Order: sequence, then structure tokens, then C-alpha cells
Amino acid sequence: MPTTAPQTTDELYQALQENGRRPYGRTRTVTAEELVDTAEQFAEPVPLVHALLELQEAYTYGSEPRKSPVVFARLLTLFDEQPDVFDDRLRHMLFWRFKWVSNALRALPEIPLASLRQWLTEMRDRYEKAGLGLHPYYGQAHQLAAHVGEDTTLAYELWAGRTRTRLSDCEACEICERALHHLRAGDDERALRAWEPVLAGKESCQEEPARSLSYVLLPLLRTGSADRARELHLAGYRGCRRNPSMSGEVGRHLEFCALTGNEARGLELLAENRSLFDEVDSPLDQLDFLTGVEVLLQRVELLGHGDLPAAGYAGRTWTVTGLRAEVRDRAGDLAARFDARNGTTAHTDRRRARLDRTPLLDTLGLTLRTRSLDDVAPAAPVAAPAARTAADIPDALPELILTTRALDEQGHPDAAACWARLRTLVAARDYTHPDDPAVGPLARLRADLLADEADRAGEKDEFADAAALHEEAAGLYDDAGAPGDAALARACVLLATAEIPAEGADGPEAKAAALTAAHASMVRLHEETPHLTPHQEARLLRLRATALALRLQTTRSEEHVAPVFAEADLLRAFATRHDIAGQFSGAQLLRATTYAISGDLPAAVDEADALLERLEAHGPAWHLPRTLGLRGRLQLVLQDAEAAYRDLAEGLRLAADWPAEAVGATRLHGDLAEACMRLGRPDEALRHLTRSAELDLRGGSRTDAYCTYSNAAQLSLDLGRVEDCIALLDSLLAEPDVAAGELDDRLVAQLRLTRARALHAGEDLKAATAEFVALAAESAGWDDDPGSHAMIAAETAVLLAESGEFGRAREAADQALAAHARAPRYEHLSNSLRELARLQAQQQGADGLPDALAVLADAGRIADEARAAEYEAHGRSLDTALAYEHGRVNAYAGAYEDALAALEKALALLGEPGRGDDRVGEWAECVRLAGAVEGLYLERPAPALTRLDAAIAHLTALGHHSEETESLVSLAARLRDEE
Repeated sequence: MPTTAPQTTDELYQALQENGRRPYGRTRTVTAEELVDTAEQFAEPVPLVHALLELQEAYTYGSEPRKSPVVFARLLTLFDEQPDVFDDRLRHMLFWRFKWVSNALRALPEIPLASLRQWLTEMRDRYEKAGLGLHPYYGQAHQLAAHVGEDTTLAYELWAGRTRTRLSDCEACEICERALHHLRAGDDERALRAWEPVLAGKESCQEEPARSLSYVLLPLLRTGSADRARELHLAGYRGCRRNPSMSGEVGRHLEFCALTGNEARGLELLAENRSLFDEVDSPLDQLDFLTGVEVLLQRVELLGHGDLPAAGYAGRTWTVTGLRAEVRDRAGDLAARFDARNGTTAHTDRRRARLDRTPLLDTLGLTLRTRSLDDVAPAAPVAAPAARTAADIPDALPELILTTRALDEQGHPDAAACWARLRTLVAARDYTHPDDPAVGPLARLRADLLADEADRAGEKDEFADAAALHEEAAGLYDDAGAPGDAALARACVLLATAEIPAEGADGPEAKAAALTAAHASMVRLHEETPHLTPHQEARLLRLRATALALRLQTTRSEEHVAPVFAEADLLRAFATRHDIAGQFSGAQLLRATTYAISGDLPAAVDEADALLERLEAHGPAWHLPRTLGLRGRLQLVLQDAEAAYRDLAEGLRLAADWPAEAVGATRLHGDLAEACMRLGRPDEALRHLTRSAELDLRGGSRTDAYCTYSNAAQLSLDLGRVEDCIALLDSLLAEPDVAAGELDDRLVAQLRLTRARALHAGEDLKAATAEFVALAAESAGWDDDPGSHAMIAAETAVLLAESGEFGRAREAADQALAAHARAPRYEHLSNSLRELARLQAQQQGADGLPDALAVLADAGRIADEARAAEYEAHGRSLDTALAYEHGRVNAYAGAYEDALAALEKALALLGEPGRGDDRVGEWAECVRLAGAVEGLYLERPAPALTRLDAAIAHLTALGHHSEETESLVSLAARLRDEE
């Protein structure tokens, strides 16, 4: 909103223009109301007309139909009293908006049907008096008949059979109305044929194609075009989300989710559009939206998830069941009011038909992040896989405690579920501990639970928490008279403490020293603790070996290799003597990874082979997935992607038998994604990346999950799956911890940056530019990372230039240059500056040439800096690319001699390409543009043809018959034709 009211008509027009760039909603509407008040202070009527037109538009597209006719009445009075005030443009806008008023009145059930018909008569009379064609009037008459539920045959023919006029709805809107007529008649195929120009992007407007896309989804499903329905759902939803004037469209997308097995996504979209419950003032739009909401909630409740939280009306929290009851009452009342006004049952019947629909597909993967209702339930447990029957959890408490401890000794994956059950029982207020010597005292059980919690904290790298929990457990074990368990807990404290990053310490050296000290303390603890059971002693040996293995991972020092093998061999020998299969397997894994770290990959593979052979014969079976995963990673390092894929895929198949977190399924998916990329299977890689991320998310490793999702989003963008990329990122950015600012701000910025690039790739320049501008402003404060700000600001400059805002683009470029001075980003900045210069010359011609050349001068300085720093570009040479851009910029501005000279320089820098030269395409393009400038614009075809013919002969001799050669041949033929 303006901070001060405009004082002149020029300021008023400027304010109206600025308000027109705002999204529809309360801010724009309130500002428009204030500008009308301001316009009334001027003696001239024209500014008031403009202000009233802006206000009516804000009411119309802000879903406030009750107010739109009131504003129009003022405009009509001004027109009747001072028709000369309205020039051709204003007169056209006035008569166009008769249709807006028709739509607004139709959306209000309190307006009598007779008044609707009277308004149409007024519209017809006004059009006839003004000598305007009646096609728009008959279009409104047809829409009223369809709304009321009358036979529309005659009304449709009177409208569709007439010739269009300048005041007819745009082609896209009329296509939608014709298609809806066929849809209401039950002819899906004909409706879809009618819609095709809109679906193909040939016709569009402010409301289209978003409106049509919401209607075509179910017809596409019914006619077997599920993949296209999926594609158009993603594109269409993005065009209407959170838009009060398109709440009905949002409702239809929710309905689509409900009928395709995507109820969880439906609830997610509902939460994103929660504001529509309160912002939509149009009763007809409310009815459309609420009916779609009810279809979704009805389906969720039918599936047994009525207790799930749901986003609804503000002021209270809702469950699915509670919100459905509220929505049912409100929507039912609205339908009844419309039917009472219209004297039919059409709206109740249509609403019932939508609610009675059954799912059209059991499941349709709409996004890369496919989730079920179980996944969105608070603290939802991960269901046990169907491939294996998990161990039954005993009902009797003593048996449950003993079974859990036995499973934990084995390292069995089912121990986790048993610990979870015990944790719930012990936390209950009425818990009574069994008086059983075999079970031991309550202190011991509490210590067990703390140790399990500590282990889980350690798995998430929360080492300080893990150390504190193990320390507390050790004390309870002492109290319970369990010295062996206390010793194990204290050994775990030593290891966790050594892994806590030391503030101000010298990185790897400090950690290696801490691990060395921890190992020495563990050895002493081992020697000083009598009467250890074999399982306890094996675990202590495993912890000792782990400490040294972590030290080796930290230092990569050759002197630290042998101690790991020594400890691993001690553990392996001990496990063999006492037949402890899990610890034997652990020792072998340590040996294999130690060989890998020390660089002996063949030996590492041999160890993995031997271990797999033993596991297949003797178990434990749950170690197979991790071991196959290790061998698969080794094969990746050995550049054998096929073998890696086989191992990783087999590991993933076996992992399905066990809880994902117990067998490393998350990493298996991630490694398999890498194998797929190496084998040229990016779509399969994308599936594994998203699955890996979702498993991390379920396991509580949210930062890891978002990092993996970020990679998946970038891959989907690289594959051209723009809508998939945007939908994935929209879903992630709506997560509660992201919205609350709890996630690392740089990671969130990376997600937003990828989304902005996807929006740009999807040709949503306005949204992409807005996001880039916001990111550039935020990254300006990243004092520790000026390089990222340089790249973001540079891209922002390009998008602002594409929008024609060259002043703001120059400001962004200056920000990028300032940040580049602190942290050079030679190539990225050079590319962006050249593109900025090109856009300015292309859009402004000669007028933009001085500014474009100034930008290229900045790019030239960056090329000089890069050369001095001996920087090697990953793509085109910065010098040749700059010379070429000088040629193109000057050509756009009509400075053809300068353009040719620059292109000659570029060709000299490039030199003639040889066989296998990757600069062939760049060289051919320089030749083509030089030939075009010289032959077409400087009208010197002879030297241009000499240049082109020589280049064609050279490329042919190199064996090139590509697009580059064809473009040169085509230009040469054109020059010969014009000679």
C-alpha cells in the first residue's frame, strides 16, 4: 500500500500501475479502495474512471462479487452523465465488464432470478443502443441457463452459432464453455477434442488454461489418459493455488487427488490453500471449493483416517471427521440456497454426483514424493514389510523384556519394535515392574531403554546427546548390579565423546587424537572389567575396532591401517570361538572397509565376497543387504556400474524383508541412484533418490532427506521434468519445519533457488523473477559466502532483463560484481553479463547499445581477471564467448561493421577446428552470424559466400553433416537466391 496518498494525477496513475502488478488479494483490494478515495479529490473525472476500473478488477479477481456490481454502477452512471470522458479504450472496458457483473450476480444466491434476467435484458439493450453485436449477451444467457439447470440446447445454439465480436470472451474462455457444454451432456471425448487448443497451449488468458485444466482431469482419466491427467494436474494446480478467484479450480484438484489414491497429497494441498476457507467471499466459488474439499475428506475418512489433522477454518484445530461435518453443512446449505433461488435442484444434484463418485484409479503417482495417509499421520509407525513376518511381540511383560534383550544381543532388527513397546509400557502411570530375578530390577530396564535411545541418537550423529544418555545408563546399570553392561555403556560414552566436534580444535588431527585416547581407555576398561559375558566382550572388542576404524577414516594415514586389522582380527577370532555370527560379520565388514580406505580395492572385494558366502550359509540374513551395498559401492569405485547395479538391486530386494533403518535401505537407494546415472538410467535414478529421501525423512534425518530431495529436484529439472521439480519443491517448502524456519537457511535457499530456476524453465517469468529477487536480497547478507550471492544476483539480473527491467537488472549485476570481487565466480558471472547485454540490445536496439556495451566491458574485465588467475572455463572460452557476444550485441543494435569486426576476432581466437574438436558448434555459429551480418545486413554477399563455402568445405572434410553444416548451407543458398 502507498505510504502517502498521491498528490497529482501523474502520481495516481503511477500508483494504479504499481497496484496492478500486485497479486490479487486483500492488499491489492484495500490499496485500490484507497486510490478511489484519492481520485475523488481531483476535479478531473478520467482519473476516477481509471481508479474505479482497477477497484472493480480487484473485487472481481479477489472473489468479492458483492462489491463488483456496486463499483460498476458508479462507472455506468459516469458514462451516462459524461460519455465523452470515455475514450475508445475505456468504452470497450466498460462494455466488457457487463459480463463481469453478470458473473458476480449469478454467484450470489440472495439475488433473485428475475433480477439476473433483468440485468441480461439491460446488457442486451445497452449493446443494441451502442451498435454492438449480441454474441456476448447470448454467451451470458447460455451460462445462466447452465447455472440454473435448464435445458441449454437452444441457449447454446443461439450463442455458439453466432459470429464472435470484439467484446466476446477470449477464445480460450469460449473453448472452455463449449467443452463444458459437451461435458454436461456426458460426452467426454467431444469435450476433450474441444479443449485441445487450450491444452496444447495455443489459446490462453488470465484464467486459462488453469480453469480448463481443472475440468479435464476426470474426463482424461475416464478416457484412459492417466499420464496426461497427471501432467496437467501438476501444471494446472500451480496456476490456481492460493488464488481466491480460482478456489473452485483448487477444489477440483483436491477431488482429483481423492479419486486417484493420492489422499495424502490432497491433504497437503488443502493445507497449502487453508486461506481460501476465509478469503473467498463468492458463495458460488465457496460451494465449488467446499464440495471438492468434502470429496477429499470423505475419502480419507472412508479409509479409516478420520482422526488425522486437517487444515480448515481459522480459529480452531480440525480433524478430518470434524472438518468434513462442518464443510458438509456449509456446502449443503449453499447448494440449497442456490436451488431455492433458481427453482431447481441442479446444485444439490451436481454436488451429490461429485460426492458419489468412486475412485477412478487405485493409485496414480502424481509427484516424485508419493506418500500414503500412513506417512502423514503423526508419529506414524513404518509398517512391517509383507515379505517377512516380523517376530511376534510377547504379551507377557517378563517374556517381552527377556526377548527384547536377547534380540538386542544378536543385533536383530526386530529388537527396535520391542524396545518401542517396552518404552510405552514403562512410561505408563500404572506400570508395575515384574518381580522376576531373570528380569532384574527396574533400574536395569530403565538403563536398557536409555542405552537404546542413546544408540539411536548416535545413528543421527547427535553425539553429545548419545554420550549423556549412555552415561546415565551406566549409572543405572551400576545401581542394578550389572557391571558388564555398565562397562559397555561407558565404552559407548568414550566413543560418542570422541566424535563430538571440538570447538576451535584443529579438525582431523584433534578428532584422531580423541579417538586414539578413547581406544586406549576402552582397552583399559576391558582389562579392568571382570566376568564379562561373551556377548559383552564381543561388543567391547567391536567398539575398540570401531574407534580405530573411525580414526583411519579421519586421517587416511597408512600407519593407522594395521591397528584396525589387528583389532578386527581379535574380534573375528573371539566371535568364531563363541559362535557370535553378528560380530564375526561385523569384523569382516571392518576388514573390507579398511582395505577400501587403504586403496586395496580388489582385497576389499575379496573380503566382501567371502563374507557374502558365509552370510548366505550361516547368516545373519539381515547383514546381507549392507554387505551387498558395500560390494556395490566398491564396484562403483572400480567403474563397474553393471556389477554395482546388480549388487545394490539385490541388496535392496533383500532389504525389503527388514525395517529400512536396520539394513541401510536409505543408502542402498542412494547408491543405486548413482549406479543408474552411470548406466544412463536417469529416470530410475530419480525414483531411488526420492525413495532414499523419504526414508530419511521417516527416520528423522530431516537434513539428509532435504539434501537428497534437493539433488532429486535438480535431476528432475535437468531431465526436463519441470512440473515434477516444482511440485516436489512446493511440497518440501510447505513442510512445517521449513515453514517455521527450523531447517538450515542455506539448504532452504538452495531448494528455493532450484524452484526459481524450474519456474523460469517452465516459462513462469514473473514468479521466477520474484523468487530470484527475494533470494538475491537474502543472500546479500551471507558474509561468509559472497560467492553464492554473486551467482544468485547474476541470475537475478538476467531474469530482470528478460522482464525488460534493465535498471533493476543493472543494480543486481552491480551486486554480483561486488560479491565476485570477494569470491570470484568467473564463468557464472561472465555468462550472466553477456546474456544481460544481449537482452538489452535485442529489446532496445540502438538505444540500448551503450548500456549493453558497458555490461560487456564488465564481462571483459572478468575475462582478464580469469586469464590472470589461470582459470580454465568448464564451457566456452570466456574470451571467444565475449567476442562473439560483442558481434551479436552490435548486430542487434544495427552497428554491423563493429559486429563483423567482433566476429572476426572471435573466429581468430577460435581458429579452425580439427577432427574431434568440441568447439565445432561454436565456430560454425560464429561463421554463420558473420556471414549473415556481412551478406544480409552489410549487403556484401560475395565475401560472405566465400566465407560460408570455405566453412562448409572444412566441416565436410572433417566428416560433419550436422545441424551446424545445414545452417551454413541454408544461409549460403539464401544469399545466392538474393544475388
